[in-house]
Amino acid sequence: MEIIIAASKNENKIREMDAITSQLGMHIISRDEAGVPDVEIVEDGETFEANSFKKADEIMRLSGHIAIADDSGLEVDYLGGAPGVYSARFAGEDCSDKKNNEKLLMLLEDVPYKERRARFVSVITMVYPDGKKLVARGECEGHILMEPMGRNGFGYDPLFVPDGFQRTFAQLAPEEKNKISHRARALVKLNEMLSEKE
Repeated sequence: MEIIIAASKNENKIREMDAITSQLGMHIISRDEAGVPDVEIVEDGETFEANSFKKADEIMRLSGHIAIADDSGLEVDYLGGAPGVYSARFAGEDCSDKKNNEKLLMLLEDVPYKERRARFVSVITMVYPDGKKLVARGECEGHILMEPMGRNGFGYDPLFVPDGFQRTFAQLAPEEKNKISHRARALVKLNEMLSEKE
C-alpha cells in the first residue's frame, strides 16, 4: 500500500481523506507518524489553491513521499468573497471560532436573508516527488443565518445552512454533513482523478 503524508494535523480531515484514498491502495498518515519535522507552514497565498499547494509541496519536500493538503474556508457574496482564505483568522490572529462568527454576524447585521448567500470551499492538492500534482476543488452553496444554531461541527458550521436543508452544518449529524460538504465534494473529484491515473 502506498503511503501519503497529510500536511494537516487535523485528525478528522485525515480520516475523511483516508477513507477515499484507501480504496485505491493509498494510506494517509499524519506528519507525526511519518516523522516529518514539526515546521510551521505560513499560509500566505491569496487563493485556496495556492495555500493547499504550498502545504502539500513543503511536506513532500521534507518527507520525499507523496503529500496531501486541504485548504478551506467560507466565501460570503455580500462581503465580496470574504472571509475566504482568512476564514480561520477572520477576527485576528489567535481568534476563536466564536469570535470569527461574531465578526461575520456583525458585518451582516442588517442584511436580509436572501442576500446572505455563501459557500464553503475546499481545495485538496496531492503532490508527488516527481513533480506531478492533482488539484480537486469542492464547493457547498448555502446561506448565513442571523444567529448560530447547533452544536456539531466547528468554524462557521453553526451559521451555515446548505441549499436544500433547513438546518445548519452544526445541526446535521457528522455523517450527513460528510455526504454534502465542500470537503466531501473535493474528495469525490480527487477520487475520480486517482481512478483515471490507475
